[in-house]
Order: sequence, then C-alpha cells, then structure tokens
Amino acid sequence: MKISEITDYLESIAPLSSQESYDNCGFITGNKNWDLKKTLISLDCTEAVVEEAIREGCNLIIAHHPIVFSGLKKITGKNYVERTLIKAIKNDIAIYAIHTNLDNYQNGVNKRIADLLNINNPKVLSPKKNTLQKLITFVPIDKADQVRNALFAAGAGNIGNYSEVSFNAKGTGTYIGNENSNPAYGTKGELNQEPEVKIEVLVSSHTSSSVVKALINAHPYEEVAYDIFKLENKNDSEGSGMFGELSKPMQIEDFLAEIKTTFKCGVIRHTDLVNQQIKRVAWCGGSGSFLLPAAKSVKADIFITGDFKYHEFFDAENEIIIADIGHYESEQFTIELIADLITKKIPTFAPCLSRINTNPVKYF
Repeated sequence: MKISEITDYLESIAPLSSQESYDNCGFITGNKNWDLKKTLISLDCTEAVVEEAIREGCNLIIAHHPIVFSGLKKITGKNYVERTLIKAIKNDIAIYAIHTNLDNYQNGVNKRIADLLNINNPKVLSPKKNTLQKLITFVPIDKADQVRNALFAAGAGNIGNYSEVSFNAKGTGTYIGNENSNPAYGTKGELNQEPEVKIEVLVSSHTSSSVVKALINAHPYEEVAYDIFKLENKNDSEGSGMFGELSKPMQIEDFLAEIKTTFKCGVIRHTDLVNQQIKRVAWCGGSGSFLLPAAKSVKADIFITGDFKYHEFFDAENEIIIADIGHYESEQFTIELIADLITKKIPTFAPCLSRINTNPVKYF
C-alpha cells in the first residue's frame, strides 16, 4: 500500500481546499508515493511523537495540528518545530496534517463532540460560502435515470438532511453530426430532434471533477453538454462549529459536570450561569471564540470551546454561557475520529494511536 491510498481518501472527505487560509494541511514532510509501513495517529506532532513512531515502526504520522504553520527560513534545530522536522526527515517519516479541513467536515471534529454529548441533529454553526456549484446537463429521456444515479453516486445532489436532490424539466435537444460523428440517437449528417431531460444538481466544489467524470461515463452522447456555475449560497454541509439540542433540558450544574467528566477537563472557565437549564448547545473544537456571535444568533444556551481570552468573556453580555474547556480537551478525541474514518473505508487498516499526551497546559 502506498501512503497516498490513505491521504487521498482523507482528502476526498476533507479536501485541502476547505482548510482555512492561515492553515497548513497536507504533507509537512515525506512523499505520498512511499510504501506505507505503519501509521501513527496523533493530535500534535512533537519530538516525542516522532520517537514513538520510530519505536512502533511507523513511517507515516497523521496529526491533527500541523507542526509548521508559517514558513521556515532555517532548520537548525534551535526549537521544537525544527528538531521535530529534522528527526522525521532523518528517519524517513512522512508527517501529514489534517486540521481545519477536518474541523469544517460535516462528520469531522465537531460531529464527534456532538456524539460525545448526545446532541441531536447537529448542524453547522457557520456554513462556508463559495463552496457550492450547480451542474446542469441534458440527457435523452430513456437514460435520465441512469445519469442521475451516476451523479448521485459521485456525491451530487445533497442538501442538508436530503440526498438525491435534483430538478428535472423536459425539452428538445437538436444536433447534426458530421462525417466523423457516431451519434447514439439519429443519423449523422441529418438534423435530429431528441426529447431530453434537463437535470440540475448541487455539487460541492471539491467533488465537481469526480461528478463530471461520472456524468461523462454514464451519458450516452459522444459529446456531453453540461454547465457548471459557482454559487454564493452557504454550504450547510461544510463550515465551522456546530449547534444542536439535548434530548431533554439539563440543569446547568449537571451539564457542566458531564462536560468535565467527558472531556477530562482540569477546569472549566465560564461566564455567569445566566441560564439555569440547558437545551440548545453550540460548540467548536479547538479555538472557537470567533464563533460567539454565531452561537448567539442561533439562541444557544451555552457555547463550548477553547482558548477564550479574558476580554472576550465580556462579549457574552449575559445572553449566553461561555464554557472554555481547553483546546486540547475539546480535540483529544480527534485521534480516534481519524482512525475510525480510515478503517470504515479500509477495514484492514490497523493504525497505532499515539499514547503521548501532547497537552502543553497543566493544572495544579
């Protein structure tokens, strides 16, 4: 197995194009064409994690957080980032990061938090724009089902909780094939008027190439007519944070206690407990303070995340409870998430899960 078999699959569900502009997902060291020996999955990639990979015989580390966020001008070993890279390169270990693209994935980091807290029907809190396209094509009536099914199988036609969504209208297509043509319908050199169905489907930008390939393979015509338009619509299947509701309201003290147990928090930093009962919850794994306005807009009773600064707590303004459970604490289960995503696709894949606690924050 090549390393690319793992990383290509991860990018098919959490494409690099969906990472945030500041991020650095993908390969940090190594080559996707290397033969895969063994894989170590970790939250962070540190010197200790690379040493763990060496002990376990792993030549691929899949980490949630990139070890390199910005450009390096020198690699001399003067800090932990440079030392980690040197150790990985010397030992032919590929480091691959899957960070905000996994955060923004509908079944990614934030969906795992929803599962842990037993939150029903989680939805994306801040959907991304400019990640949707509309594909329009024209198909002979007797082949419309065949083409639609191919489009759906390739990932087209999904809107929120609905799949296989399309718009269809009947019309007439016309064409004259030249001497080099081989028309599936009609006779070359003669005008053919073919009853057709106009099919329209939504497509996520990162799947458009595979959807078009499926369209061409399933379509009966030699020359397939289709249009793709970029849309400004928000993509409810991709974006930052999530929100949802508990099956029944909980007392705030009980809910905070459950959070502390579930996420093994040393402490929860929170604002005034202005809501005594919690029903609607908003959350974001990692650093999510930028989503506080969105959490307010969906009328969440509490917003759970990490890395709130002192002055940002004032922004709750007694409208919502902010619960800062810590960056590491909110994302520690990402290791199991990545392993589950891969083994669901490749059942024979047996990764090592890092045993290194990389949390730099300690509690006294």
